[in-house]
Amino acid sequence: MKKLVTSVVMAGTLLVSSPLVSSAALGDKTLKSGMTHSDVKQLQEVLKKKGYFKNSKTTTYFGSVTKNAVVNFQKKHRLSADGIAGKNTYKALGISKGSSSAVRSTTFGNRTLKSGMTSSDVKKLQETLKKKGYFKSSKTTNYFGSITKRAVINFQKKHGLTPDGIVGKNTFRALGVSKSGSNSVVKAASTSSKSASLVATAKKYMNVPYVWGGSTPKGFDCSGFINYVFDKSANVNLPRTVADIYKKGVRVSTPQVGDLVFFETYKPGASHAGIYIGNRQFIHSSSSNGVSISSLNNSYWSPRYLGAKRI
Repeated sequence: MKKLVTSVVMAGTLLVSSPLVSSAALGDKTLKSGMTHSDVKQLQEVLKKKGYFKNSKTTTYFGSVTKNAVVNFQKKHRLSADGIAGKNTYKALGISKGSSSAVRSTTFGNRTLKSGMTSSDVKKLQETLKKKGYFKSSKTTNYFGSITKRAVINFQKKHGLTPDGIVGKNTFRALGVSKSGSNSVVKAASTSSKSASLVATAKKYMNVPYVWGGSTPKGFDCSGFINYVFDKSANVNLPRTVADIYKKGVRVSTPQVGDLVFFETYKPGASHAGIYIGNRQFIHSSSSNGVSISSLNNSYWSPRYLGAKRI
């Protein structure tokens, strides 16, 4: 059997679990028709909040709907209506270059949420739970119904909280949502501190042997290792197989620390993965070496590399 590798995608900008838009890179790159990039999704979300992007779903592709939204925004703000999001358009949108990856919300985290409520905070809650693998519905809404309650209860059980389905102080804290005066600050999971913590946790298990189906420090297979590290370091509940993990997150052209790197080995599609740790290296559980560090430049892994994703 060929080497197996495991991977995870963080984030969240791994992005592990931020309910809001991370703007860590948005504003640094000119965006235009035909591009596919995680920044495009963030641009769509900003335009949607301002009433210009009309689609119910945002994507990473800059197509005609996005261009029309940009053109209409530019016309409204007396900019050159070329449909290209550059410096002047970003400025009018209130986005500055190198903006922070933490987005402020005036209410999320300050208000207890429970069944029967309708609020924009409920939608943010669902998005947070969805990124952590607990909210299963394909669409998020402002209504706190049975699906949301079930997701909250499952999260609470997993984290040793009272499983009452009510989102209060302790549940918000476990979700990574904290108060800041009258505001709550939701930290993006792809911040350097969380990425560093993820890698540090992964390295604790160096040389743990490879075990098919293993998901504990007694022995890991590739996806078992990634699942364990993400759960312990970031409270993120990932799918059990590499193929399903690959369906999560946002594709990135250049991996950053904490991103997941995927490979096609013994069958078509993503069959192995690892956690990117920088300098074109990744940590994974391979069938021959157990938990170890390999290079993307390696003659075995390089031709099998599928790409990277951020959870």
